[in-house]
Amino acid sequence: MNEPRQDAAADNGTVLSHGMGFDVVASSWPALTLDEVARLLRHYPQAGAVTRLGWHSPRPFSSACVADTGSGPLFIKRLLREIRTVDELTDEHRFMAHLRQRGLAVSEVLQAGDGSTAHADGGWTYEVQRVGQGVDRYRDATSWTPFVSTEDAAAAGSALAKLHLAARGYDAPARSTKLLASGFTLFNTEDPQHVLERIGRYIQQRPALADYLAQRDWRQQVTQVLLPFHARLGPLLGGLAPLWTHNDWHASNLLWQAQEPPAVATVVDFGLADRTCAIYDLAIAIERNMIEWLVLPSTPPAAQRPLVHIGQLDAMLDAYEAVRPLSVLEAAALPALLPLAHVEFALSELAYFHGVQKSAENSALAYDTYFLGHAEWFGSDAGRYLLDHLQRRCDRKTRPQES
Repeated sequence: MNEPRQDAAADNGTVLSHGMGFDVVASSWPALTLDEVARLLRHYPQAGAVTRLGWHSPRPFSSACVADTGSGPLFIKRLLREIRTVDELTDEHRFMAHLRQRGLAVSEVLQAGDGSTAHADGGWTYEVQRVGQGVDRYRDATSWTPFVSTEDAAAAGSALAKLHLAARGYDAPARSTKLLASGFTLFNTEDPQHVLERIGRYIQQRPALADYLAQRDWRQQVTQVLLPFHARLGPLLGGLAPLWTHNDWHASNLLWQAQEPPAVATVVDFGLADRTCAIYDLAIAIERNMIEWLVLPSTPPAAQRPLVHIGQLDAMLDAYEAVRPLSVLEAAALPALLPLAHVEFALSELAYFHGVQKSAENSALAYDTYFLGHAEWFGSDAGRYLLDHLQRRCDRKTRPQES
């Protein structure tokens, strides 16, 4: 019988992680160890004994690896309990189960012996999933990097539409997650004063966020930068039906069919899933994949249009609409919502950076660049180019087709 072993990354307790740019840094969290995974899997009788830890994830907000076990490869993820409790992980697992019951290929979450799908130990929360079918072609890609081809973009668009159709009928309330959470709760009101009130409550419910923003004139900056975009979105909100969505639709959260043509085999990472709407999820997919945010700062404004991948955008949206056509109101809402899509996650990320990571540099980055700067960019030449393109797509829905 082979003795259990783990790879070199875990031997010295260090895993290299994605930084906030293209840099690679030491992970904020210790690597999962073989002994730790063995202890965890004692709670999962169907898992079998672990024999080896293989690949370790480079994602920055958790520790995760693929473990070889007697029942096959398993994906093990560990999060700080401040980031996700057992109940909070169970929220996303219930949504995943609904999608699986509707025939969508998503990762299978294992149940522990007591029937739970998440496990708490000390200050950590764990989940265990079967490794999904498909090839992890974008395993090392960071968010804000494009697909490798328009064919991949189209496959992702088709898969997202199928997820939205499968999500119908899942009516759980929105999650109450405080850190590293994506959602559509702040701008989902027509009244701009209500937006400011909602942001104020959101801040007060997160003491670290309130502490950081005490030094910022956030009300004035939200009014100046974000509310003009909200003014365009407000009249369209009535056409956006609530729906549970993925909210992190990047190529790296999809496993891919091995053979051509490109197709999504399994959808993974539902950590940001929540009750939003289909257009919010589409806006996030555009924001994650179609704009090279990490390259923009080093590129002159007049030369930024090539960093917006219009061909991939059209391929993704055309394939999406072949499965689930957008209404005229939804198509109009997409360019209105896009500049605001990242705002809510940016605030929760700021709460994490200031309250958990204690990083002044990353906190400033989250506020100045992610919360405000990304929205401001949509007023630039390249940003208007993208929004105008989406508006033209919408306009074609209201014009008679040329013969």
